[in-house]
Amino acid sequence: MSNDLVLAPQQDATLDRVLDMAVSVRNLSKVYRIYDRPQERLKLMFLARFGRTYGREFWALRDVSFDLKKGNCLGIIGRNGSGKSTLLQIVAGTLRPSAGAVRVNGRVAALLELGSGFNPCFTGRENVFLNGAVLGLSHKAIKEGFEEIAAFADIGQFLDQPVKLYSNGMIFRLAFAVQVFVPKEVLIVDEALAVGDEAFQRKCMAALEKFLDAGGTVLLVTHDTQKVIRLCNRCLLLHQGELLADGESKPVTDLYQKITFSDPAKSAKIVAELRKCGLDYALNHFQPNGYGRNGTSSNDSFVHSKSLPSAFFDPRIPKTSEVTYGNGDAEIIDYGMHDADGRHVNILVVGEPYTWTYVVRFHRDAYDVNFGMMIKTIDGLEVVGISSQLQRLSFDFIKAATIRKVSFAIRLNVTPETYFLNSGVDGIVNGERTFLQRRVDICMVRVLAKDSKSLSGIAFVEPEISVEELEGPLEQHPMR
Repeated sequence: MSNDLVLAPQQDATLDRVLDMAVSVRNLSKVYRIYDRPQERLKLMFLARFGRTYGREFWALRDVSFDLKKGNCLGIIGRNGSGKSTLLQIVAGTLRPSAGAVRVNGRVAALLELGSGFNPCFTGRENVFLNGAVLGLSHKAIKEGFEEIAAFADIGQFLDQPVKLYSNGMIFRLAFAVQVFVPKEVLIVDEALAVGDEAFQRKCMAALEKFLDAGGTVLLVTHDTQKVIRLCNRCLLLHQGELLADGESKPVTDLYQKITFSDPAKSAKIVAELRKCGLDYALNHFQPNGYGRNGTSSNDSFVHSKSLPSAFFDPRIPKTSEVTYGNGDAEIIDYGMHDADGRHVNILVVGEPYTWTYVVRFHRDAYDVNFGMMIKTIDGLEVVGISSQLQRLSFDFIKAATIRKVSFAIRLNVTPETYFLNSGVDGIVNGERTFLQRRVDICMVRVLAKDSKSLSGIAFVEPEISVEELEGPLEQHPMR
């Protein structure tokens, strides 16, 4: 893509003065006309000249403006349908806006619909050269970098097989590898980092971090707020096509979680207050967890600023794609996460105590029984595994028709994220340890931050930092 690309009918004069910006967006809007019936579209073709209109307008974006400095990473978050992908497509040049202007200083690589330009009848090798040529690379440049692309994709002998035989994951790996190799100043990523197995996701993240360290500029759309906090200097929150908040990543992602996980009436009230008070005022005084940007308590009436966040049950959290297996000698018939007051909850708070409980009905006599649970991240990383055997609790024999309630009291010292729970019961059957039943991804919970501070990683270690000045020779202050 050429430098200084203007994708709107009229260029805003202020864009010419922004020389240190990688991306400048002014008053960007995109509207679609929605038709309830196919014949309305046909009627419009013939009757529009007479002033007749059919259908209704849908604003995917409405009057969005922002600047992104070179060398920074900008996160873009929002619920599905908020306009995130539409915005990226316009910036990337694959979609024209209805109004407004976009200017991009530098060459762009876009990870939007990976593999969409591949020919399914061509081999992976042939598609690398085809896709590279479409992206502006010469045949010589692709040939010189081919081994690097192939090594990154790591699909082995499938590289010389037709792409129509590939799985979606293999197509993604090859497409991402080509995009990583393409010279660029601006990288646009739309949820691409959430695709593929865990090892490849880490490889993609390492490539993104390397690009940022080299001075590259990134626009990142993701639902993973921890990635936004860790990678992005700044964050935009889109809501129904409107730019609702623009500021530091932590307060904006907190705001997004508050809107997403509150009940509908409360979410609507927060959005209305933000529009009324203005974005800067809202980010400074209306923090979701009761703290302003400087960490002091705010007097925000609609987010309960006087109190810390508390756990609750959100019925809108979707049911997980559970996997169940075992020999059927036992059955997990009920389960739930409960707070210290015994309330059933699925929205939890960092560092607070909870109890995970499930009920097991034994259909046959069971021997040397072990009860267990596991917490995993959305990427499948095991956070913790707990079992009665590991805790030195023994259940030598449990009679058929017995019902047991199993409880695991834990303190949730994990960073804010979405987590999945597994539960299982196993025993000795015919001399071998066998799952009587295991339910994988039986429940999903979301963990919220308890204040405006943040950590990277998974573990919440309740950090306290102190800095003191040392006086006198260092020998007077031995560290070991």
